[in-house]
Amino acid sequence: MTAEAVPTIGILESANDRLKKTFGSWFWGSMIAATVVHFATFAFWPELQTEDFSFESAELEAIELPPEIEIPPPPQQISRPATPVMATAEIDEDITIAPTTFEENPVEDLPPPPEEAATDISAAPTFTPFTVAPTIQNRNQVVQAMIREYPPLLRDAGIGGTVIVWFFIDENGQVQDFQINQSSGHQALDDAALAVADVYRFTAALNRDKKVPVWVQFPITFQVR
Repeated sequence: MTAEAVPTIGILESANDRLKKTFGSWFWGSMIAATVVHFATFAFWPELQTEDFSFESAELEAIELPPEIEIPPPPQQISRPATPVMATAEIDEDITIAPTTFEENPVEDLPPPPEEAATDISAAPTFTPFTVAPTIQNRNQVVQAMIREYPPLLRDAGIGGTVIVWFFIDENGQVQDFQINQSSGHQALDDAALAVADVYRFTAALNRDKKVPVWVQFPITFQVR
């Protein structure tokens, strides 16, 4: 009897087996390469030095405390005033005040009432009471005077202004005095306003039904139309 040949089966090697066989060489090769790179880096890397962070602290000076202030003792308590005592006195209950009669004090013997001090209101602008204000009577003449007195240089340049003028008007409506209360800012316009003020004519002011002298103020405006 002849022996039959037993067939053999070939086992294929997998990638995992090949990796296991070469793992040792790859591992130690990587370690050697890392070591070489590490030492090469330290060998050729520039030398680094740290900065000086030291500091000096200033010496602290001790502050001398001021001397202690002695607090004075509280003042002595003020004694309460004594209780007032009503004095005893005999008062006559029949005391009366003598009546005041015109027979004992005649009107002829009474002193005259004080006289009102006469004040000259024309000396300077002052408050003067009135119920009816004076009005301008000659407006056309005033307008013509303003055109005539307007300084040509200022008129041609288009410069105008307003001057507030005080007028003292007597009980007949006549202008007795005038003066500038508020300037326009230009001397030439102020002088022109005073020239125009001499042309004004007013009605008399009334305080109830009586003509009275008064101080009033009117604006004189120069402007280019």
